Amino acid sequence: MRTGMRQGPEIWIRGPVGVPEPGPPEPAHARVAARRFSWVGTHGGAGVTTLAAVYGGHDSGRTWPGPGDPQAVLLVARTHASGLETVAPAVERFRRGEVPHGVGLDGVVLVADAPGRLPRPLSQRIRRIESLTGVYRVPWVPEWRLGDLSGRLPREAGPLARLTGSAG
Repeated sequence: MRTGMRQGPEIWIRGPVGVPEPGPPEPAHARVAARRFSWVGTHGGAGVTTLAAVYGGHDSGRTWPGPGDPQAVLLVARTHASGLETVAPAVERFRRGEVPHGVGLDGVVLVADAPGRLPRPLSQRIRRIESLTGVYRVPWVPEWRLGDLSGRLPREAGPLARLTGSAG
């Protein structure tokens, strides 16, 4: 060894290194269940019923969840101009405490109103919404328009699938 050079500690392993023995199976009560949400539309035609059918949870329509419904809310709006205009006032109601006691906002779900890229002004509105709360995007799904909700979840909506515990 040269002087002035430092070496880290030496590690010696005696005997074979194996894979640890599997332990007992995890008890059923230890598994975490998928979290349930109430989907609340900020305007008519937002897609609440479709999202509740595809991702699970309670379809609240445009009303707050009732006492027996999940109190975690996902606000839903379309990505057209009038849909995006309804989001900030709804988020503001949560901030001001103008929602029923126990109801909490877990994010905003923006559902594409058409296939393709959004025009710049709409993208800018979405960035403003993202500065207020968490936003989950759902792309245009032609099959859903035809009523076929049985296909795979859209890859672009992976964060929403993880949040809701949906298989994809």
